[in-house]
Parts: sequence; structure tokens; C-alpha cells
Amino acid sequence: MSFPKYPEYKDSGIEWLGEVPAHWAVKRLRYVAELNPSKSEVRTLPAESSVSFIPMEAVGEDGSLSLEQTRPIGEVLAGYTYVREGDVAIAKITPCFENGKGAVMRGLKNHVGFGTTELTVMRPTAGLTTSDYLYRVISSEPFRVFGESSMYGAGGQKRVPDDFVRNFSIAWPPYKEQEQIQAFLDHETARIDALVEEQKRLIVLLKEKRQAVISHAVTKGLEPDVPMKDSGVEWLGEVPAHWDVARVKYAAKLESGHTPNKERPEYWGGGIPWVSLNDSKQLAKVDYISETKHTISELGVVNSSARHLPKGAVVFTRDATIGLAAITAREMTVSQHLIAWICQTSIVTPEYLLLVFYAMADELDRYTFGATIKTIGMPDVRSLTMPLPPLSEQKKVVDFVLSHRGELDRLITEAKEASRLLTERRSALISAAVTGKIDVRGWTPPADSAPADQKARMEAV
Repeated sequence: MSFPKYPEYKDSGIEWLGEVPAHWAVKRLRYVAELNPSKSEVRTLPAESSVSFIPMEAVGEDGSLSLEQTRPIGEVLAGYTYVREGDVAIAKITPCFENGKGAVMRGLKNHVGFGTTELTVMRPTAGLTTSDYLYRVISSEPFRVFGESSMYGAGGQKRVPDDFVRNFSIAWPPYKEQEQIQAFLDHETARIDALVEEQKRLIVLLKEKRQAVISHAVTKGLEPDVPMKDSGVEWLGEVPAHWDVARVKYAAKLESGHTPNKERPEYWGGGIPWVSLNDSKQLAKVDYISETKHTISELGVVNSSARHLPKGAVVFTRDATIGLAAITAREMTVSQHLIAWICQTSIVTPEYLLLVFYAMADELDRYTFGATIKTIGMPDVRSLTMPLPPLSEQKKVVDFVLSHRGELDRLITEAKEASRLLTERRSALISAAVTGKIDVRGWTPPADSAPADQKARMEAV
């Protein structure tokens, strides 16, 4: 979709903004909105008056606002940020600001709300700007980029200063034109959001399909007409009659891990890979692991209960996120938060055992306990049961799963990329509209139609 430019431009006097439509007025934000309005106008309300309460988690990254919580005004008048119906609020602390947390305050209980002190509030000046247009300006890429660069503080306490918001300069179109631009952006961003949501649903379906392919192949095999038998194990159900069913510990030797003394630097950085929960993101993505965030030394191994694990061991997280697994591509060690299975290769291959762990994801959830950090006890680990087809069938199952999973992963990657491009398109469209790079005054809502290729892919899954 392409849009015309304005017929006449002028120099804005702002380097990043460049030229703007000739009839737009360059102003600092403080001249079109009041920053952090005073609470004095609601101090006379009865202390028992119910108002909306807005913690940071109630403010969405997409302009949404959750107003499930209310409190008596007497409890929140001191110590919280005041907002009124129609105000625009944005998060000022990292990473909430960078993530785009902000919204127009609508639907407030008794038209009043109080929220986290990590919000900056802007109240549009009547006749100069609207709540919706102001929100578009402060959610645009220029405002976000320059706001991030102005942050002060350290680490997780960095904040966007009020002076940046107050002095942010941009060109403002006439009030009526703002309404036209807003109508255009409402329509176009809703259309893009719908397409992004379709991509997200497609990704969910593809992931479910991928899990189903793994689970069916691992537990039912590849021959649809083979005789079946009851496995006696709830999560397995029926399995091919010629397959065995056994506890994992009978097919693979169970090994535990350990953490060398962290106060002894000579135990660390020695080049021996040490798989820990710090490698969880990698374990969630790969079948084979060869590098780890931390390494230990031979001295660290000797002076701890850590053990050398051979290439081809299947490592498995038993704390935090349970059941993340991968095959060691070289000799490694693991922390006490993981266990390792050394396969008896005459009974089970590492690749098939890995797929078994992928397939039993829901079963592993049943064993977990703990409120803060989830874990699975060693007695439950030792009781884990798996199907055991002949080695020749294990190889066929692995080859089948890897082939089909690869195709599904490709489709998932395509859907994620499409979603990313749509999100970039959305951001670019907002920025172009509020900086006057496109003229949408003659725009009228077109008839929409869902993309045929997207529908086809959803139906195929």
C-alpha cells in the first residue's frame, strides 16, 4: 500500500524530523498536553469512593488496559500516580518503556484511577490534540528511540525523565486532521493486528502438530495396521504388540550432576562444558549441545561430585523448566539441577530416548512439585517409563520425526518472520503518519479480505 506525500513541506528545524507538512505546527509536547496533572482536583472526593487501581501488569504493550482492580480512593490518594478518564499514560521504567507499555485511560471507575508510580501521565489540551492521537505520537518509533536514549539510572532502575517527555518536539497537524489520521491508523493497525494474530494462531497450530507427530511416532510407531497391546502405562496407552515397555533406567544408566565450589576460581573456566540451568534456552531449541555458558576445570571435577559424561549422553533438566533435554555432542559435565542418561546402545539410541522425553512433556508436568521453583524428585525420575521398539524401528521413527519436524519448523519460522515484518510495517506506518511523511486526508476505508494463502495454510494444519 502506498500513499501520497503532502503537496507542500517546510523545514521543521529538528534534525531527525526533517521536513514536515507546511501547515503543521512544530511544538513541544508540553504545549499540547499537561504532564502529571495534580491530584488536587480529586482530594475532595469521599475517602470510600471506589476508583480504578492500575499496577504495571494492567498496562498492555499493545495499548490495552486491564481495569479489574478497584480500591477506595482513601487508600491510594497518597503514594500512587493519579489518572483521569482520557489521560494517556506510559511506563517510564526499563524494560516496560522499551516494550511499549502505555494506554489511553478509558473505562475508569468513577472516571478516576491511581496506579504505579512508574507511569508518566499526559492530559491532552482540548482543541490541540486528542487522547488517541497523543497516544499514537508517544507510541511511535521516534518517541521510543529517543526516550530510550535519554534514560538515566543503572540496570533495571533506568527511567525516562519527565523532561524528555515534556520537551519532546514534533509537528502537530490541525485538530480535525488529527482525527482523520487517527481513523486511518485505527483501521490499518487493526488490520495488521488481525494478520499478526492469525500468524500467532498458525504458529500455535503448527507447534501442536509438531508435538503430535513426535508423540504418535514415539508411542504408536509408523505402521498404522500393526497389532496393538495395552502398555499398562497411562500416558502411553496402547503400543505396538511387538514393542517392549520398560523403565528408562533399565535402558540407560542414570547419572547426576554437581556444582564445584564457586569460591574457588581455579575450579572454573577450565574448558570442560558444564550444562546448567543457564543453558535452558539452548536446551529448549537444540537436539545436540556442544557449548555451555560456563565451563569447569579438571580440578573442579576432581574436587566435587561432578562427573565426566561421554558424548551421546542425554541430559535432562529436573528443576525449573522440567524435561528440557539434549544429547551431548562431546564429553561434558552437568550441574545438580540436571541428570544425564547414558544409553545402553544395544537397547536404545540417544536420539530415540530424546524423542521419548519430548513426547512425555505432559507426563513430566504431572510429577512436578514446588511453588517457587518446580522440580521432579529422583524417585519419580527412576520410575519414568518408555516404549522400546527394536533398534531398527527406533531409527525409522527418528528419521521420520526429524523429516516431518523439519518441515513444520520451516513453516513456523516463516510464520514468525511474517509476524515480525507485519509488526515492523505497523510501526513504520504509525511513524510515517504522525511525522507527515504520508498524506492520508483523502483516505477512505477499503473493503477488507483475508489473504487466501493464510487461510489455506490454517486449513491445511
